[in-house]
Amino acid sequence: MSADPSIRLSKALSLLLRHEPGRFGVALDGAGWAEIAAIVVGLRSAGVEVDEESIRDVVRRSDKQRFATSDDGLRIRASQGHSVDVDVGLEPREPPHVLYHGTVVRFLASIRERGLVSKERQHVHLSADVDLARDVGARRGDPVLLEIDARAMAADRHVFYVSANGVWLTRRVPPQYVSERDTPRRSSS
Repeated sequence: MSADPSIRLSKALSLLLRHEPGRFGVALDGAGWAEIAAIVVGLRSAGVEVDEESIRDVVRRSDKQRFATSDDGLRIRASQGHSVDVDVGLEPREPPHVLYHGTVVRFLASIRERGLVSKERQHVHLSADVDLARDVGARRGDPVLLEIDARAMAADRHVFYVSANGVWLTRRVPPQYVSERDTPRRSSS
C-alpha cells in the first residue's frame, strides 16, 4: 500500500464505502451514505489513523471526486463503483456517441467473447475522455483502449447513467458494441 497517508485513507474509504462496510462495523443506508463519525470509529478499529477532518480533506482534494459528502457535512458516500447493493439515485442519461474503456491485453479474449461485464460491481465504468480511459487501463499494465458505440447501445435500449464525478455507467456492454482503438499515447510535455 502507498506511503502517502491520504492515498492510504482514500483506499480504505473505497473499501469501506464500496465493498465491505460490515468489515468495519459501518452500515450504509440505501443510497450508500454513512455517518463520518461511524467511519472514523470503524477505520480506527482496523488500525487506520483517521479523524473526521482527514476524511473531509480526502474528499476535497480528490481530483477524481470518488466520494461526496452530504450537504450537512456529516455523511459520506462513494460516487460509484459499489459491489454492495445501493442506489445512489442516478437518472438515465443519453450518452455521447462514443465512450471509452481502458483495459489490458490479458482481458481482451474475454471481452471479445462476453463484452464488458460489471462482475462484482453494479456497473461497467466508461469514460468520455480517451486519456482518462487509457490511464485507468494503465493501472494494471500496458493499456488497451476500447471504443464503445454508445449511440448504438442507446438505440438498442441499453440504459446509461453518469455519476457525480463524470464516470459513465451501464450494466454491461455486449461485444458487438466494443472495438479496439489504437491511439497514440498522450505526450508527457
